[in-house]
Amino acid sequence: MTKFATESAMSPELLAKYEAVIGLEVHAQLLTKTKIFCGCSTRFGDQPNSNTCPVCLGLPGTLPVLNRRVVEMGIRAALALNCTVHEHSRFARKNYFYPDLPKGYQISQYELPLASGGWLEIEHGGKTKRIGITRLHLEEDAGKSLHDGLAQSADKTYVDLNRCGTPLSEIVSEPDMRSPDEAYAYLTTLRQILLYTGVSDCNMEEGSLRCDANVSVRLRGAREFGTKVEVKNLNSFRYLAKALEYEIERHIGVLESGGSISQETRLWNQHAGRTDSMRSKEKAHDYRYFPEPDLLPVHVSSAWRDEVRSTLPELPFAKRARFVSSFGITAYNAEVLTDTQALAAYFESVVKVGAPGKAAANWMQTELLRRLHDSAKEIAASPVAPAALAELVSLVESGKITAAVGKKVFATMFESGRSAAQIVAAEGLGAQVSDAAIEEAARDIIAKNPDNVAKFKSGNEGVFKFFVGRVMRITKGQANPQSVNDILRKLLS
Repeated sequence: MTKFATESAMSPELLAKYEAVIGLEVHAQLLTKTKIFCGCSTRFGDQPNSNTCPVCLGLPGTLPVLNRRVVEMGIRAALALNCTVHEHSRFARKNYFYPDLPKGYQISQYELPLASGGWLEIEHGGKTKRIGITRLHLEEDAGKSLHDGLAQSADKTYVDLNRCGTPLSEIVSEPDMRSPDEAYAYLTTLRQILLYTGVSDCNMEEGSLRCDANVSVRLRGAREFGTKVEVKNLNSFRYLAKALEYEIERHIGVLESGGSISQETRLWNQHAGRTDSMRSKEKAHDYRYFPEPDLLPVHVSSAWRDEVRSTLPELPFAKRARFVSSFGITAYNAEVLTDTQALAAYFESVVKVGAPGKAAANWMQTELLRRLHDSAKEIAASPVAPAALAELVSLVESGKITAAVGKKVFATMFESGRSAAQIVAAEGLGAQVSDAAIEEAARDIIAKNPDNVAKFKSGNEGVFKFFVGRVMRITKGQANPQSVNDILRKLLS
């Protein structure tokens, strides 16, 4: 069960009897300014049907012209996913009827895709697992149907064709995932790689990243796959996990009752918390694929492929490993700090201007990210610049201010944009309490709390925090914590 799921109605023993087999088909909208076969804008949110032309509407007498930038982005994504980019690939017509597909066919790739045979690695349950990628191919998107059902007698469907011809990269995984958690981890990792490479903005709310899941179950230990069902158009990570959990239990329930699974396409009904049957699963021959006669085959030379490879950024997995080895931070810290390129760049900037890696990572996670989250800001909009955070970290690490004072200073920095040095000087926070003053405060606290002294001497180590807290309160957080600990232990012993 994933962390998003409601508790299963099935017993753990029954769930353990079966094994799920999951593969994902992910459609990522490529981040080009114009469409794949014409010059229309791909801008999201414009007036319906305003970004269309005779080519993307499929009007008679028009011819598609392939956008070179689309192929380049496809190569970029394929290389980042360890795929083999083929020298020759070809577009095909995928024939089917739907109101938002004006040509009556979709230009896609079929028997000769742009790339195949890749993989990515996911982190799940403390282990690394490699998930195979069958193929990555290019295609055009269809339009969008907008349903207006305010009254049953007045249901209407409108069609917005702005999305027709928007370039897509379809990434098909091998059926290597065995749980909804693994599928969630795969989609999360894939999204992060696509964002790092800049090939897609992966905005699921705008439809830039969409996922179809193929799922089946088999008796644990069996080699043959069960009958698979496709769940279409899962447009959030949460829906993916919930839909897979529902389908796995539905399959098990059918098989346990003596029934058989029908190969079909289903849709996730979030309101009802279930999947609903959409249609029987079509075969490839149902689409009557044939080579697109209006487009030449695509040729990717080794020089072009190598040129694209040379522009790839450091990818998340490699960046995490470098952060651990170079900056001495934990694997967990590295995972958090490489979540986005902007966050990773901020961290490296803090370290570059002098802050120790481990301290910088701790301050970013405990203070900066928390306050950014609370204020609904991205790292790019942080009111505390990397150099300003590095200055604060250096003040704490050098002992000029305590960590407790540092947190107060950071809060003021975040709200005001002032530097740590300015705040410390203005509020007189720089001078730490002397050891003599700490000892005076400690003796006073010990004298006033004989019961706690007795508890400590009888072996109750936990009560020591009481004394530390009282001394820090009296010294207004400006005492050196190590000095407080050392002096208290000396006096109590």
